Amino acid sequence: MVEIGKSLQAARIEKGYTLDDLQQITKIQKRYLIAIEDERFDALPGDFYVKAFIKQYAECVDVDPTEFLSAFESQKATESDDAVEKTAKTRSEVTRESIQKSNKVNHFLGYLPTIIVVAVVVLILGSIYYVAWSKHQEDAQTQQIESSSKVSVSSQKDSKSSSTSSESKKSSSKSSSSSKTKKEKSSKSKISLASSSGSKFVYTMTNPASTNTVKLSVDGSKAWSAVSSNGTQQWQGTLSSGESHEVSLPSGTTAITINLGNSGATTLTINGKKFNYKKDDSSLTVRTITINLED
Repeated sequence: MVEIGKSLQAARIEKGYTLDDLQQITKIQKRYLIAIEDERFDALPGDFYVKAFIKQYAECVDVDPTEFLSAFESQKATESDDAVEKTAKTRSEVTRESIQKSNKVNHFLGYLPTIIVVAVVVLILGSIYYVAWSKHQEDAQTQQIESSSKVSVSSQKDSKSSSTSSESKKSSSKSSSSSKTKKEKSSKSKISLASSSGSKFVYTMTNPASTNTVKLSVDGSKAWSAVSSNGTQQWQGTLSSGESHEVSLPSGTTAITINLGNSGATTLTINGKKFNYKKDDSSLTVRTITINLED
């Protein structure tokens, strides 16, 4: 079987291209080119992009992509057969576990009458104890009423004074909280470009929300995208034309990273506001956007 990655790598070296050269020519991110050469196809967005990138790579280094695409299809067919076999084994294991669970349930049902009798006895004893305890508490409260009557007037006065002070503090706290909320609402978030290099763009967002959301909408063709928070991927997938997906980022997010496989067909909305990133080099197809959040 043809070794796709090694063959393409050999052709690239023979042409005298580095991975950086190939990235500039094909506009395919360097990490995807490395994944193709290592045959780590699961690191790419999906089979559609794998075949497209292999074809573009091969044509760039002047080799026929047909043989490589056929080899990739053969690998996928083999993996599919392995998955079917694994699924059959898994079903067999599930059936065996189901039988074992059924046996345990039947064993428990055999003890159920005894458990019910014990529960009823415990309930009766608990009721008797509760009635006795309640009567004891009632007698104790009756004895205390006479001795506490003289103190009650003074206690009520102190309680009223304390209540007045507490209400004053609550009113002050609500006023402060309301003022703070209004101040926060009056501030508007703003996204500005900080730096760019090739297909990588770094932006700064001032006055971000406490919880931020990113919405991706696709129009015209399929597009793969991924969204990360502080370096941890929150979502990745391929959307068809007319589809959209919203990602709610966890609180405490200080950096948002968005990878776009087809930026020409993708529209971004951040916290309900459209983000016009295409004004910064609209010719790019694949790009990486990093947004640093600043209060």
